[in-house]
Amino acid sequence: MLREKKTQIIDQLTDRLSGSTIVIATSYQGLSAREMTELRRALADTTVSYQVVKNTLTRFAARRSGKEQVMSIIDGPTALAFGYDDAAEAAKILSQCIKSTGVAVEIKGALLGEQTLSADEVITLSRLPSREILISQLVAQLQSTMRSLHNVLSFPLYGLGNVLQARIQNLTE
Repeated sequence: MLREKKTQIIDQLTDRLSGSTIVIATSYQGLSAREMTELRRALADTTVSYQVVKNTLTRFAARRSGKEQVMSIIDGPTALAFGYDDAAEAAKILSQCIKSTGVAVEIKGALLGEQTLSADEVITLSRLPSREILISQLVAQLQSTMRSLHNVLSFPLYGLGNVLQARIQNLTE
């Protein structure tokens, strides 16, 4: 590879590493060119970008971007999936594309912020509900707690009202 080409690749990887919220490392060993093309096409319409990387060039880009932890999940032939918005959504998209295309891509791990995740943790992350659903579940829990508190606090007043109403009826009879 020419020096200029390598510099371009390092710059591109540095930008992707800096701008991503999650970087998922995958092993693509044993895939045919057709299967790799299928996976890339499946990911083309999503917010996840997928790139086969050279480990040495990735090491340089990781140093430049300040994400040297990514090297702990890179071992052997590696392709990286970059997610830019919701980390759980990126993991979900990659997992769904792997299942739908039927390619034998293995998730090695991920870098989420400053924390490295194992393959099992990435799969668990991909099974989480979306951010909107989690927020709505939290709001529902808060509302039910408030409703319960309202019932507990107002029950004695209802009881007092019933006792006074019964006393009024006894006095009028």
